[in-house]
Amino acid sequence: MPIESSTAVFHPALLPYPARIEAGTGTLRCGGNLQVEFTAARSDRLDRAVERFEAGLQRIGLSVAERDTVPWRLQIICAAAGAEFPQLGDAEAYQVSVGDDGVIVCAQCEWGVLHALTTLVQLIVGGRETAGSKVRNPQVPFCEIPCCEINDQPRFPWRGVLIDVARHFIGMDGLRRTVDGMALCKLNVLHLHLTDDQSFRFPTTQFPAVVSGEHFTVAELLELVCYAADRGIRVVPEIDMPGHTNCWIVAYPEWATDEARASRRFGVHQACLDPSNESVYAALATLLGEVTAIFPDRHLHIGGDEVSPDWWSQSARVQRFMADRGIPDIAALQAVFVARVAEISAGLGRTAVGWDEVLHDDLAASIVVQCWRGATARDRALAGGNDCVVSSNYYLDLFYPVEVHYRFDPEADEATLVKLEDELLEDPRFAHVAQGMRWTHQWRRPRNRVPNGRGSVSGRILGAEACLWSELVTEPLLDVRLWSRLPALAERFWSPATLTDIDDLYARLTACFNSLSALSDIDVKAGSRRLLKSSGVTDAWQPLVEMLEPLKWYGRLLGEAALSARITGTEMPQARPYDADTPLDRVVDGLLPESIAARTMARLCRDHATGDKAAGESLARYGETWRALAGQTDCLPELAASSRMLEALGSMVIEIID
Repeated sequence: MPIESSTAVFHPALLPYPARIEAGTGTLRCGGNLQVEFTAARSDRLDRAVERFEAGLQRIGLSVAERDTVPWRLQIICAAAGAEFPQLGDAEAYQVSVGDDGVIVCAQCEWGVLHALTTLVQLIVGGRETAGSKVRNPQVPFCEIPCCEINDQPRFPWRGVLIDVARHFIGMDGLRRTVDGMALCKLNVLHLHLTDDQSFRFPTTQFPAVVSGEHFTVAELLELVCYAADRGIRVVPEIDMPGHTNCWIVAYPEWATDEARASRRFGVHQACLDPSNESVYAALATLLGEVTAIFPDRHLHIGGDEVSPDWWSQSARVQRFMADRGIPDIAALQAVFVARVAEISAGLGRTAVGWDEVLHDDLAASIVVQCWRGATARDRALAGGNDCVVSSNYYLDLFYPVEVHYRFDPEADEATLVKLEDELLEDPRFAHVAQGMRWTHQWRRPRNRVPNGRGSVSGRILGAEACLWSELVTEPLLDVRLWSRLPALAERFWSPATLTDIDDLYARLTACFNSLSALSDIDVKAGSRRLLKSSGVTDAWQPLVEMLEPLKWYGRLLGEAALSARITGTEMPQARPYDADTPLDRVVDGLLPESIAARTMARLCRDHATGDKAAGESLARYGETWRALAGQTDCLPELAASSRMLEALGSMVIEIID
């Protein structure tokens, strides 16, 4: 929140916002003449971090001859170096003291120093923009930042993002760029969804027939793990099973009870591994051994979501297996499978993570549950003694506005979260998919889980993850879909829960976009414009496309037929309008998930309603621009209907303002 100093309101545009900031007096002039001093621990990782910090200064134009600027000092006090790879629970707190002659950074461990340098460079980018505007010269060789004291630490130790590289392949360039952005937003877990029904991207050498389509090499994944670790980021691999394994069974039919055919469609498949077959567990032990040889993180995601019961229910062998062992139903059978795979993971020195479909009274307390189906799933997991990672309401592939995700707090009580979900059904922005969103209420189940022999031991909320499933995402679309909203969630996962000012968030989000484009190769707005241009949108149609957003929820992915079928419980046979081979090069693919211009319009309408004359004049200019679209002749067919509506709206706005 803004802090009142003796001179002005001190509220730097930082995102995530620090836990505590105290304003000082005076300013520090930062130029290219930086003198770095280490006290206590120093490491190659810290040296590389300083090199990246200095490279960031160069990217924003502060690299000049030393004689042209006043020197300033950066003192780094790091109590201890970190391990080779970060792990859950590592110390990440830091302090930054900005004085008029330099900056002192203090941290218990290297990871805190990395975060401190990120905060400092955000301050400098903000100061750089201010300096450039003051002197009307973007080439000024310095900037000024306010003297201050920052004491900061993360709220949660697990702050992640899932990237689905299975449905559409996201290569090393995209993943490295994602890691760079994560470091700038203080996220610390990259969750790679490596396998699914359509493709198997992990480079197994023991089962080469299953590797399909574009895939990573062992060398690439090892390099990614090190690249991420250098920036304080863990890489958690996911090998999804026993469902979402259609391509596995095409390659190795002996692992299943039925036959599968290669599939490029999206949605739940019937294919699943045979839980009664010991050779399946032997193969999984070998496969997961290959996975853990590459990924050093102590957590291994084993999936467990959306398992179709059909094959198991129809298999005589599986039914005999269940009868012989007294397994009462399919849910208990999946619990047996999960327990076996978790045991294999433990033997490899890993803690298994599973989606919340793994919840069962017999689920071991050691398994971490990633909750995606609402607050009741989270609370059932916690009641059973399982630690949780919260992902419900953080699905970035749903095209929700920033504020919708931001309002959901990982630790909010169940009633609050359910109320927020219900309020979305009354939001006019979701009227076109409200019936489908209501369908998900079937996931709400009471907290009646009583695990065997564990009493009232409660699990912990380790943190949260945003998820970007890639049915409608390719690598060229990655940055626009991910970074248009992920910084806000990074703050929700890092900063105090008391930060709830939505307007302030959007203001700082704009500053974050500027920092990302200045310090990395992520440029959300330019990326959208580039995609729109490649789809045929000329500059003349920018006033239209900047007001548009994609359909929300799963409306676009499902299509009308499958959406209606889902609501009535008959989705499986319905064809969807997209599969893994559908080109994603239309206008809708280049749109930002949330229209910034539309939000500006909403603010102008509110201001005009209070009698703000300037707001009315701005609205009238918008109206004239929209009405002028009627004179354009090169409208793309995809935009024709929206164009006519916006032209009509322009005339209405002018009439109302007049």
